[in-house]
Amino acid sequence: MNDNLVNAHALEVPRTAHYYTIGTASKQTRYFVLACHGYGQAAARFIHKFEAIAREDVFVVAPEGLSRFYWGGFTGDVVASWMTRGNRLDEIADYCNYLQTIYDQYTTKMPADVKIILFGFSQGCATQMRWMLQNQPRFDTLVLWAGSLPDDLDFSEQRDYFNAQQLFWLYGTEDQFIKDQVLEKQYAIMQQFELNFKTSTFEGKHQIYKPALATLFEAIY
Repeated sequence: MNDNLVNAHALEVPRTAHYYTIGTASKQTRYFVLACHGYGQAAARFIHKFEAIAREDVFVVAPEGLSRFYWGGFTGDVVASWMTRGNRLDEIADYCNYLQTIYDQYTTKMPADVKIILFGFSQGCATQMRWMLQNQPRFDTLVLWAGSLPDDLDFSEQRDYFNAQQLFWLYGTEDQFIKDQVLEKQYAIMQQFELNFKTSTFEGKHQIYKPALATLFEAIY
């Protein structure tokens, strides 16, 4: 191959995104939960976890990552990812615009003082943090579940933006991806940027357990 003959280009195009909801966004809504799934998940299945926190005054929306693929081969389940290493800045810009569009669409349907809970699981944690750092949406609670803070971001100028609200970081005691080295790195980032996350653990692996989720939201509500 002769790469000298090849020129790379980028073009913005309209595309169809998919997302799922629990409840109804209305003037009676008191809590708005925007939840981002992890790598290799489908939002249609992911959102069922939030049945554990369903109430008449709660509205949940789970957007699905724009990059979809077959899990485990050509006949596997269709799942999604938020970004890859390839053209990562374009993918980040696309999903930030996507999340902001959903956020804007539904916050206008709810009271001005609706409590906004931004939730990320696994890869969805970094997704939430990148979007928040770029767009700074109003929020009341941020929950990072079994995921990591991106180590390539500078949170120093937005420290007050984050610390003015509730910050939770949770992980399972048997999580195969959260090892000592990962924990040390995450605590170092929190300390470096003085991010006041309340950290806690639950018994379990790299997944969302409905009882643990319900317990967390009892504290948030």
